[in-house]
Amino acid sequence: MGSGAKPSAAVPRHIGIIMDGNGRWATRRKLRRTLGHTRGIEAAKRIVREAIAQKIEYLSLYAFSTENWRRTEEEVSFILALVAKNLRSQYSFYRENNVCVRHSGNLEGLPCQVRDEIHRVTEETRANTAITVNLAVNYGGRDEIVRAANRALQSRQASCDTPPTQDDLLLTEETIQSHLDLPDLPDPDLIIRTGGHRRLSNFLIWESAYAELYFSNRFWPEWTGKDLRKAIHDFGSRKRNFGGTG
Repeated sequence: MGSGAKPSAAVPRHIGIIMDGNGRWATRRKLRRTLGHTRGIEAAKRIVREAIAQKIEYLSLYAFSTENWRRTEEEVSFILALVAKNLRSQYSFYRENNVCVRHSGNLEGLPCQVRDEIHRVTEETRANTAITVNLAVNYGGRDEIVRAANRALQSRQASCDTPPTQDDLLLTEETIQSHLDLPDLPDPDLIIRTGGHRRLSNFLIWESAYAELYFSNRFWPEWTGKDLRKAIHDFGSRKRNFGGTG
């Protein structure tokens, strides 16, 4: 084994999931696409419970992307209302399962109701310790990197007593990392995408540089704890080199 090679841990510390296929699941059953999103919430709760059972510390769920604004106004409004409603109505679920909820994404672009519910749930669950669930709402990986770079530059300019030099404005990986939405979260070890597509779709593109990828043909509303266990087992069979030799 090369000096940079590491066998995978049996269980990833942080899993990110692109919860894809809600609309297609409903369409194939001749149901309204909005019902697929409702069933997707139920699937998310199943997977959170299973993640806790599997001792996963962090779970990032791609709930609404910066690209999702391109969908019909009806569907966008439904999804955002569903997010707000479920953030508000799931406090017993967070409490019973000891779930700490965090958020990544651009809050400024969200309706006030959604922003308020995100602020409330993240504050009221911050002391929970069984698992940290990062809800990526109005999130895009490129957007996060741009916002992180701007925050870093603004921070440097604010701390300078004299006009910044060109060197002052140079950014490093460490600087951008420290200004990401949730810099204290470890990078995901495993990225899962459901629904049959095999791409990252702008999800955690900075953080997932060395993540293992797992693709499932099953639509998100169909996912159960068995599916998550299968993905974790597949992860455990891999060897992670991190740029070294195997």
